[in-house]
Amino acid sequence: MAEHPAYPVGLRLTGRRVVVLGGGQVAQRRLPALIAAGADIRLVSPEATPSVEAMADAGEIAWERRAYAEGDLADAWYALIATSDTEANAAASAEAERHRVWCVRSDDADRATAWTPATGHSEGVTVAVLTTNARGRDPRHTAAIRDAVVEGLRDGTLVAPHHRTRTAGVALVGGGPGDPDLITVRGRRLLAGADVVIADRLGPRDLLAELPPHVEVIDAAKIPYGRFMAQEAINNALIEHAKQGKAVVRLKGGDPFVFGRGMEEAQALAEAGIPCTVVPGISSSVSVPGAAGIPVTHRGVAHEFTVVSGHVAPDDERSLVDWPSLAKLTGTLVILMGVDKIGRIAETLVAHGKSPETPVALVQEGTTAAQRRVDATLATVAETVVAQEVRPPAVIVVGEVVGVGPHGTA
Repeated sequence: MAEHPAYPVGLRLTGRRVVVLGGGQVAQRRLPALIAAGADIRLVSPEATPSVEAMADAGEIAWERRAYAEGDLADAWYALIATSDTEANAAASAEAERHRVWCVRSDDADRATAWTPATGHSEGVTVAVLTTNARGRDPRHTAAIRDAVVEGLRDGTLVAPHHRTRTAGVALVGGGPGDPDLITVRGRRLLAGADVVIADRLGPRDLLAELPPHVEVIDAAKIPYGRFMAQEAINNALIEHAKQGKAVVRLKGGDPFVFGRGMEEAQALAEAGIPCTVVPGISSSVSVPGAAGIPVTHRGVAHEFTVVSGHVAPDDERSLVDWPSLAKLTGTLVILMGVDKIGRIAETLVAHGKSPETPVALVQEGTTAAQRRVDATLATVAETVVAQEVRPPAVIVVGEVVGVGPHGTA
């Protein structure tokens, strides 16, 4: 019997139950799009990657830490089956068939009732590309068509390149503050041509869902480092894959050289003789306040801004920040990685002359769908963080600019 092409359709999953079996790389790449679709996601897996675990910790998905069991798909509208247990996958697929649940299988497209297309987004348009049948599926081809259409939509030409160039070596790509649309055009192009992507948890994770299946995605937090420091292990992984002739992208949140340890990686690659391209990214120190309606400078209010790391407390002997001098500045202070230390930071600033009534804004998960802004003062910020359950990643802005704009009081 002749095989018919797949029928393309867009699923509206807002508030509807989606079951994901397996917490590995496939789930890590597919979950962000399901979360963005507003699905009620239930993950069933004994273990998960650090990035998937972070989604569960953030309440974006409900995680049941166990293996698949009969009945897991009974109330589902859609299922993604991606475990390493072939028998469990087959059993779950059979259950999905009995309950008339559309089902994607990462290990056997022939036995799936749905396929995941290569998708991309541009100006409110979702581009989805499917091959005509399971046996003829070529992920590289569908991804290339998707990329050509999306790039054409972005630049207004819709002219597809004959082939995508790739160069062995490493690209340190700043992915921006979180919104996938805020990566640079060059960064996106390098990502599209990568063989291997080593990604940080705070990088724009939605971009990983656009990568074709042949691309190896490595969670930087999961690289085993044994006797090496974690950063050394990441450096070694970059060098190892590049020496195999692969195009490697180190996808980092924000800008690689703004508290991103990008120079350490660039130096390690230079010492190993590996070509390295640095692609600057939009730093969260400026973009996240902007997304929350806070200008870091404003005429008549602030003529300078200072960006500091708050991961080391002011009273810690390892601190390299001159907090007493910062307290005397009249401009804006932007603090990264300082949520758990903000109480001591505020006390230090006040002790050295900063007014306790100085406005403070905390912008959590800036530029993403989960962004929220919490306002306080230096006098109240410690208790506010606890009461409002503010969690990293969050950018902290201290200064009169917090009161400028529609969300402020000035």
